[in-house]
Amino acid sequence: MIVDDPTARRRRWHWRTLDNAAGGLALDLGLYAVSATFAAITAVTSTLLPHRAWGAVAAVGYLLATLTVTAQLLLRRRSPTSRLTGLPARWAVTGLAWVATTLLPLAWQSIDRAGGRTDRAQEEVLVVEQAGNRLLEHGTPYLGPDAIAALPPGEQLMGYTPYQPGMAMFGLPRALLDTWWTDSRVWFAVGTALALALAVIALRGTRATAGQPTATQQRDAALLRGVQAATVLPVCALTLATGGDDLPVLALCLLALAFAATDRPGRAGLAVGLAGALKLFAWPVALVLIVWGLTRRAGTRVAAGAIGLPVAALLPALLVDRDALTENVLRFPLGHGLVTSPAQSPFPGYLIASTLPAGRLIAAALLVAAGMAIAVRLARRPPRTAVAATLICGYGLLAAIALMPSTRFGYLLYPLALLTWAPALHRPADTPATPLPDVQPGRSTSA
Repeated sequence: MIVDDPTARRRRWHWRTLDNAAGGLALDLGLYAVSATFAAITAVTSTLLPHRAWGAVAAVGYLLATLTVTAQLLLRRRSPTSRLTGLPARWAVTGLAWVATTLLPLAWQSIDRAGGRTDRAQEEVLVVEQAGNRLLEHGTPYLGPDAIAALPPGEQLMGYTPYQPGMAMFGLPRALLDTWWTDSRVWFAVGTALALALAVIALRGTRATAGQPTATQQRDAALLRGVQAATVLPVCALTLATGGDDLPVLALCLLALAFAATDRPGRAGLAVGLAGALKLFAWPVALVLIVWGLTRRAGTRVAAGAIGLPVAALLPALLVDRDALTENVLRFPLGHGLVTSPAQSPFPGYLIASTLPAGRLIAAALLVAAGMAIAVRLARRPPRTAVAATLICGYGLLAAIALMPSTRFGYLLYPLALLTWAPALHRPADTPATPLPDVQPGRSTSA
């Protein structure tokens, strides 16, 4: 048994104290209030019209959630044991908040777009739907370099599909029928909701041993916080309502880690393999999970899905048009396409690449150095638990996003959600119960 570092234990205690304040309602209030402010500012100041439209609707949804939690806090002062202030009620508020701040603006923008509005979707929505149409007609979602070069200069960027072939599946409904519910964002939302629901079911199916009800309660509260981070957090809600392609990838990664936490390596490999068949962002998660599987003599079972599914998705596109696949999946993301990516958020990697002499080489070297450091960490101290694997994924992706020469603020949804998800992966039976705020100090809650 590995003894926790005292400093790490203190950090976890401080976080749990904050997270458990007023039964979790205090942090809920802060989340919704800050999100309402962000949405209102977005509605007024954003230069992207889909973002402004999202903010106008989401600000009201977050405000209603803020008022609801305020009422819960007032009720809790009068009746601390009221069911309206407990964990099931917090789940209900989270679900309603997701509907109001994500699904409602998503449906509204999809309906407006089907009615002829051209400012109700980000470019990735159109790219995915065009990829679905190409897949249906030509057997590959990608245009070759010659076909992209033949497009007018202003349209060449839209000719690229910088995703893995599986992403085109979300564009197939639009290729078959032109209506609001075939908008690719609708299907991104369906995939996200399904993956998260399966993750919650898998984790809540892990029962605590007798005498550890507090540990189970802590796990369920941490699970709610993880779901909030993947749904109502503004970076996720905004992304799904206006673009959305990252959310099913994230949700499948969370599902894979949930399967890892419940000792299902084969299913973990399949889930992260599905994510990897959609987007490259899932591949580092797959690598970490394979290393985790090796520590449990299940590396082959994880790798079968984690590597097999992305390879199976790539094979048809490779056979139909190898140059098109290479141009879209490799050259363009690496900055060697006919046009450059518009992803230029001012993270350190972008600032170094754009301001220093030979800055692109320096940023690339720093990115490689970060990757090598993570590789050394995996080799010397491979993750033996799903929690450790999740933390490595979260911090690793955070470093990569910060150092990539071309990146977006929206990509932060990956590390934020992963790091918030980690506490939910502790097994109640294996986690020492920490007294909740309502439990008097010195009174043991563990068996």
